[in-house]
Amino acid sequence: MYIDESSRRSFFSKVPEVTAFFWIIKVLCTTVWETAADFLNVNLNFWLIVTSVIMWVLLVIALFTQFKTRKYTPVVYWTAVMFISVFGTLVTDILTDSLWVPLELSTIVFSILLAVTFWIWYASEKTLSIHSIFTRKREIFYWLAILFTFALWTASWDLMAEGLALGYGLTGLIIAWLIVIFAFAWKSGINSILAFWMIYILTRPLGASIWDLLSQSQAHGWLGLGTTLTSIIFIAGIIWAVTYLTFTKKDVVTETEVVRAQKNQELENENKWWLFQTAIVLAILIVVSSLWYTMRQWVISSTTVNSSWLQTQTFTQSDVAWFETIATDTLSFLNNGNQDSATQRIGDLEYVWDQVAWILKSKSKSDWTLLDDQIDSVLRELRAVNPNMDSEKASLQELINLFQKY
Repeated sequence: MYIDESSRRSFFSKVPEVTAFFWIIKVLCTTVWETAADFLNVNLNFWLIVTSVIMWVLLVIALFTQFKTRKYTPVVYWTAVMFISVFGTLVTDILTDSLWVPLELSTIVFSILLAVTFWIWYASEKTLSIHSIFTRKREIFYWLAILFTFALWTASWDLMAEGLALGYGLTGLIIAWLIVIFAFAWKSGINSILAFWMIYILTRPLGASIWDLLSQSQAHGWLGLGTTLTSIIFIAGIIWAVTYLTFTKKDVVTETEVVRAQKNQELENENKWWLFQTAIVLAILIVVSSLWYTMRQWVISSTTVNSSWLQTQTFTQSDVAWFETIATDTLSFLNNGNQDSATQRIGDLEYVWDQVAWILKSKSKSDWTLLDDQIDSVLRELRAVNPNMDSEKASLQELINLFQKY
């Protein structure tokens, strides 16, 4: 019986070959679907828990479809990646925003879970090769690893940008340089599986940085395309790339690639060189990140704890004056019937509030929580699909009243 080449090649792995298209789609899809989750959470007032349940159901459907397919199918595979990325991010958000789990603890826990997943995977299969994901067990390990990578870097990304006060711009540059370093190491002969998973983890925050660069306001130093236009650009890129790969099959893993990967794995298993590389890389990452974390904490404490600004342990009017001004401006726009200007202006409050969250939290976590909850309420009202102006005004006025108490 004749079997065409594309069918024969598809059997060897249910995940794609790692090409430039792989990284492009990965960056695009993991970001645009987080925006969809934000739309459910904020614009449709579904709240974080309900949004998470919806995304969990969609993820189960996507993974069920992926497991049922007998070969790699671009649309099915990338749909599963999109939903697992959103759910991994939402898990971290729930732990941080709803359960008040410190980002440091989340980062450590997800790092351990990811390491355990790889350890059990290797102990069971004697390989971590991404070129031979064709058994049910390997698929389970593969998708578990992906889930933990998204949860891990959501926690560590927020920790770097907010908890360590690096800001999203600088954090994005650091991530980009790390990707370049690991890509160079990959080309220079470092273990390909190690390099792949390190870059896979890092591309999650890279996508967020690109999104911010395109969508955020020009007043804050970004390009100011807005979330709608940026979403259209990202979705168009995903559709084009997935369609192209569906017809060309350029990312289908070939038999030659599987054989080569197996030979490399056998050699590495014999000399254990990959274990040495992994240990060195992990040791460097742990030492550098620990030293960096300690240094940043010292810088933050030295610039805040000894300052009279922090002596009251509660907010003062000077702490919230700028936010009150923005809220008042937003209310004025609504009173004049200018919904678009009000929605844009409240975005300024959200941006600045996120930038100084680490300072405000260190001064008074209770005050920050009270105001943060009300700001979230205001954002939901102003960004609702069908905003109610009376509800918007009432929510804004309540926020202004809270500011005026200090």
